[in-house]
Amino acid sequence: MELLNSLVGQINDILWSYVLIILLIGAGIIFTIRTKFVQIRFIKEMIRLIAGDVGNKMEGQQISSFQAFCVSTASRVGVGNIAGIAIAVVLGGPGAIFWMWIIAILGSATGFVESTLAQIYKVPRTDSNGYLGGPAYYINNALHSPKTAVFFAILISVTYGLIFNSVQSNTISLSLQTAFNFDATMIGIVIAIFSGIVVFGGLHRIAKVTEYMVPIMAGIYLLIAFAITIYNISELPTVLSVIFKDAWGIESVAGGSFGAAIMTGIKRGLFSNEAGMGSVPNAAATAEVSHPVKQGLIQAFGVFVDTLFICTASAFIVLFSSDYQATGLTGIQLIQYDLSLYFGNIATTGIAIIVLLFAFTSIIGNYYYGEINIKHLSDNPLYLNIFRILVVIMVFFGSVAELSLVWNLADLFMALMAITNIIAILLLGKYAFIALDDYTQQKKQGIKDPVFKASILPKQDGIYWWKDDNK
Repeated sequence: MELLNSLVGQINDILWSYVLIILLIGAGIIFTIRTKFVQIRFIKEMIRLIAGDVGNKMEGQQISSFQAFCVSTASRVGVGNIAGIAIAVVLGGPGAIFWMWIIAILGSATGFVESTLAQIYKVPRTDSNGYLGGPAYYINNALHSPKTAVFFAILISVTYGLIFNSVQSNTISLSLQTAFNFDATMIGIVIAIFSGIVVFGGLHRIAKVTEYMVPIMAGIYLLIAFAITIYNISELPTVLSVIFKDAWGIESVAGGSFGAAIMTGIKRGLFSNEAGMGSVPNAAATAEVSHPVKQGLIQAFGVFVDTLFICTASAFIVLFSSDYQATGLTGIQLIQYDLSLYFGNIATTGIAIIVLLFAFTSIIGNYYYGEINIKHLSDNPLYLNIFRILVVIMVFFGSVAELSLVWNLADLFMALMAITNIIAILLLGKYAFIALDDYTQQKKQGIKDPVFKASILPKQDGIYWWKDDNK
């Protein structure tokens, strides 16, 4: 097992340090240029679309844009946005945060393209009204590569539905043990039961749960960070100055050289916002919208929420504590220490609750991706129910187990997933660009809610449901 763990770790070092960085950054630059900086030009439209869809009531099993946005945010905003950023600051220095911001801005364009493609190539659900889609669907329906689609569907189902969920439940268990001295087995049983209640309810129940939990979860954490920022407002210019100077090697801060700042920021940014990984498009495809670009823009904004809001909040909490390098702490323990400076011993309890919210929403968001891809593999409900049982088992397993090899396998599977998806969206990106041009033209004509027609794209047989009358 140690040999296998070491081998997987070495492969991950190559994939994550070289191959994926080149692919993800390259794709981000290409999509930013080809979309004429869609992530900057359409920020106002992104906010309008999200705000306008909050509380939108859908019929039957249909899922709204805001619900799909919340599901994807639930999955990508996890404990890594708290603990991972603290580790990034300690290892890479404050400058890592700057490069994380740059990666988020580039990644937002990639997120727009993959989510727009997911909307274009989504398919109607056979069991009820609503839609399914994502990389497995546009790889199969647009690239006509069914074996690659199956490969991707298996990878994401195992990685997100099983492995990542065991890691999230492990984090919940450790956090609750530290804060309340709860028994790990009992924690595992409770988490598994609540996870089962949600996942056996299907996509619609997950969408409803995340619609309420995600705003509460993110709101509480951002409010805490905002309060700390206001308390230290006189130090804010200094903190920002340190971030920018360290990012360019102008001011070397202990714990991170110029190269370390760049590499740590890039890796943390890529891993955190998930743009290009092929996960978010699965949620994006399920939304009911009149034009694919709408959901593309909403999910592009999700990259900003993840990195520019949540991750930056964690960074500020750490950096306002001037002795973060001397504590000898990192990860979640460093955040707990920093918060205790403001809130005393209650910080440990507060962090445990926040971790519970972040990790549990990630569990159900991760499962969401798995169900969509299981349905791509087979319509037989037996296989889906087996998958649901395995998810619940892995949630319990993660609460009581050591997970070093599991983490390394997750990184490997995620890397293979990302490579597959990036190649696909680079080949199919032209269709997202056409859709964006169409959306832009309709907006210029004064059409508040543009409507997509399949006839604007070159004739192809991959579009199953978009009709010229949009019915």
